[in-house]
Amino acid sequence: MDFTCSFQVNATVVANDFIDRYMASANGEYVKVYLYILRHQHEPLDISGIADALNHTESDVRRALAYWEKIGALKSRTGVTFQPDVLPVTDASSRADLRTGVVQTAAGAERAASRPVYSQEQVNRLADHEDFTQLLYIAQKYLNKVFTPRECEVFAYLYDGLHMSAELLEYLVEYCVQGGHTSIRYIETVGLSWHEKGLADVEAAKAYASGFTKNSFAVMRAFGLTDRKPGSSEQEMIERWFLNYGFAKELVLEACNRTMEATHTPSFRYADKILTEWKKAGVKSLRDVALLDQKRQERQSASRAGKRPANQFHNFEQRDTDYDSMVMDQVKSWITEP
Repeated sequence: MDFTCSFQVNATVVANDFIDRYMASANGEYVKVYLYILRHQHEPLDISGIADALNHTESDVRRALAYWEKIGALKSRTGVTFQPDVLPVTDASSRADLRTGVVQTAAGAERAASRPVYSQEQVNRLADHEDFTQLLYIAQKYLNKVFTPRECEVFAYLYDGLHMSAELLEYLVEYCVQGGHTSIRYIETVGLSWHEKGLADVEAAKAYASGFTKNSFAVMRAFGLTDRKPGSSEQEMIERWFLNYGFAKELVLEACNRTMEATHTPSFRYADKILTEWKKAGVKSLRDVALLDQKRQERQSASRAGKRPANQFHNFEQRDTDYDSMVMDQVKSWITEP
């Protein structure tokens, strides 16, 4: 006898951790690519097929794949076949395997993913703390939402685990909301960054935020964009340069100036590529940039002469990447995309 169950469900299960921790901070087009791959996991996929299915360009798909691979949500198994690494489970073991790198806060996001997890019982014990209950009330008013247990847990960790004051955390929420960021994940990452920088009170946080705002305006002036504020993606990149990479203003402005010289147009992506390469190379100052430039010129000269130069610089990690050529090629591809 052969029977077919009438109640079989053909469905794709998305991990709660993906929704709670990673989806909100990702570009919407990137999320489409991830969900499509999740739907077709264990099937051979190629970039052109994904692009056709989602009405994307192949460049769009490549950028999405690079993003998800970078934060560890996808791994290339064979060739261009991708397999989601975020499994449809939500226990502690699955959470420990997740790695993140939100475009705007990679290092802080990874710290958020690896932090201790507060149980519901631990969160409930904080209900006796008037400061904490008031914090949750104000934060929910700012964000115009009722917190989930996971969102309460984030504030419990910042308040109880890191001993950040309720007053400072209230300002943290206000600061993020005023900047257009209402994601709990974003708020958590900024909070972790403030804690690492030793910002122990509202006055210190305001002074730091004021300095960052001035740096942001300096970037816009360097690009000749004095008639508007940074867009959301531009703001994310500026935050990455100053907050995550920890670059001084002079280094960021140098990258902006090089961008204008190379492209004759304000390109945040071009500047981001330069600064990312400098970060990987261990650049800390303009002197390091000059040494990196000299090394690259010597390598190019040696290449033309058929030999490699001696490695003379040891104050930062040596890399063979010709970032100027790499970034210019990337920018050209963006400009020519349909």
